[in-house]
Amino acid sequence: MARVSWWRGRRGEWWVAAQFALFALVAFGPRTLPGWPRIPDAFGVRAAGLALLAAGFLLMVAGIVRIGAKLTPLPRPADGASLRVDGPYRIVRHPMYAGAILMAFGWALLARGWLTVGSAVALFVFFDLKTRREEKWLCERFPDYPAYRKRVRKLIPFIY
Repeated sequence: MARVSWWRGRRGEWWVAAQFALFALVAFGPRTLPGWPRIPDAFGVRAAGLALLAAGFLLMVAGIVRIGAKLTPLPRPADGASLRVDGPYRIVRHPMYAGAILMAFGWALLARGWLTVGSAVALFVFFDLKTRREEKWLCERFPDYPAYRKRVRKLIPFIY
């Protein structure tokens, strides 16, 4: 069988490249524009930012640990992977994406930048689109996935 080049994107390689570009935008992109107000430097804002960062990190790590050796950055499930519906997957279908989203919003609050909040929103929208493609592949691979999808929220535990 001939090897398929990564640039054809048959396993979702372009999604991963765009994902890392958005991570960089959240982490290193502009925080605000000249003349724009900043997010207030208040204890509550900092506490919320730290809480979101911590919760996102824990959720992401829990998802990574639960997937184990079959972890892949690509949206197409790895060969030999099994459907995970326990651990963090009981509360959200995509805990690693959910964790990244929570961390992005936490960082935006700590960085006090409205443009960073906008970048976090863009990351959320991106993951929503990416999961649509990924879930088509998951439904093809795992017959139980449609029922799981009806029970468990996609990106924000218990909400969305």
